[in-house]
This record gives sequence, C-alpha cells and structure tokens, in this order.
Amino acid sequence: MVIAVDFDGTIVEHKYPKIGKPIPFAIETLLQLQKNGHILILWSVREGELLQEAVDYCQSKGLDFYAANKNYPEEDIATASRKLNADLYIDDRNLGGLPEWGVIYYAIRAMENGESSFDKIMTSTREDSRVRRKKRNFFIRLGEMFERDGY
Repeated sequence: MVIAVDFDGTIVEHKYPKIGKPIPFAIETLLQLQKNGHILILWSVREGELLQEAVDYCQSKGLDFYAANKNYPEEDIATASRKLNADLYIDDRNLGGLPEWGVIYYAIRAMENGESSFDKIMTSTREDSRVRRKKRNFFIRLGEMFERDGY
C-alpha cells in the first residue's frame, strides 16, 4: 500500500513550527511498515525549510520517505495537486483522533490479510492479537449514545 503520513501531531507532538517530542513507537512502526513492503509518503502542511527539517528529523531516525508532499520524488511540486494518491492516510486530525501506533500497525496488518471492515479491525479482540484496543470504537460509542437517547 501507499501510505501518506502526517508529521506534526502524528510522528512528533504538535510544536509547529518547531519539531516536538517524538510520539512513542511512531518511527518504529513506520520502519516496520516499510520492511513489510509499504511505500510511505510524508504528508505535511510544512513546506520549504520547515518540510526539509521534518524530512531531516525522520532521516536522523533511520526513516526515509519515498516522497514528501508529492506522489513521487520527481513530481513538480509547483504544478502537482496537494491531494496525494494514497491507499491510506495516517493523521492525528482524523475523526476520532490518532489511535496508538500499535493499533495502527495491527489495523494495517489486518487489512493486508483481507479484513476490510474498519469497525472489525479497530474493535477486534482476537485471542492471537498482541495489540488490543483499550476503548471501543468512537462510532460504536456514538451509536450507543444515540440509541440510549432515543434518536
């Protein structure tokens, strides 16, 4: 899969324009996803020198992205669309927030194995799972709230 990954709030804590503290297991998980054959693209609001600082930070941790804010390294950023062509986007601004990196890794591995239901992946409690979701999925909780309140 091609996976677009945000930087601020996803790989590091929000301190934009500075680089925040690393978010636990972000780099390690992304490195493992690369080892599993996934193509990673850095997808950030950062541009110019600030983008290069993010790229350099990741490279200092051993993480090299296929491209940054573009679909492929040779793409002309001046004429390219800011919308990346990716199979999956990992971003702290997702509805429901950013899951723990262990949950993200498990969800991607489950998708590789043909489990296509987001709800099933994010709420799985299979016995062979080494990573368990501590909370029920946001949408399940929301649905239960609506049912309880008679909507």
